[in-house]
Amino acid sequence: MDRVQYTPFDPHYFYQAAWIARELAKANPPLHVDIGSSVGLVSVLSAAVLTFFVDYRPLRTQLSGLTTVAGDITKLPFADGSISSLSSLHVIEHVGLGRYGDPLDPSGWLTALRELVRVLAPHGRLYLSTPVGRERVCFNAHRVFATSTILNAAPELKLDSFAFVDDTGKFDNTADLSKAANLAYGCGMFAFIKA
Repeated sequence: MDRVQYTPFDPHYFYQAAWIARELAKANPPLHVDIGSSVGLVSVLSAAVLTFFVDYRPLRTQLSGLTTVAGDITKLPFADGSISSLSSLHVIEHVGLGRYGDPLDPSGWLTALRELVRVLAPHGRLYLSTPVGRERVCFNAHRVFATSTILNAAPELKLDSFAFVDDTGKFDNTADLSKAANLAYGCGMFAFIKA
């Protein structure tokens, strides 16, 4: 029904788009590489920063400031340490669950995260979002991670900032990871710097 008092929106996608746009505005990279995030997001980012987009299913479009290629997050087509600004938003939680035609792999999320770390340049920035809260797998939709699982999986990364959307849809950018611990299905937004 379209006759509602307020405009409906998905808080995870709305706030993560606002979050990364603001992060990139502060960092002002000459080139930003995104792996598998929302196509609407990368189309808008490409207006402000030259954007290279890699997705498992190729995006067939032509837009100035945006280059797109097909690729697999578990085998990225980049050299070690070659990317200084990198994002993957609401992606790793799906890897290995077969939802998008990818092969089943219980540790697919970890392979994907390790691959993001591999291609990130020293002192480069990785913007990562994923469901956070009480850890579990919702087969074959997604995983929900404890924030500590993400932090412990990539010791080369230093957490620069953290924001999240809670179970009520409220955005919180206080960087307090403990507030996300008992969520059912929050969205954690991690800004990392590679050592």
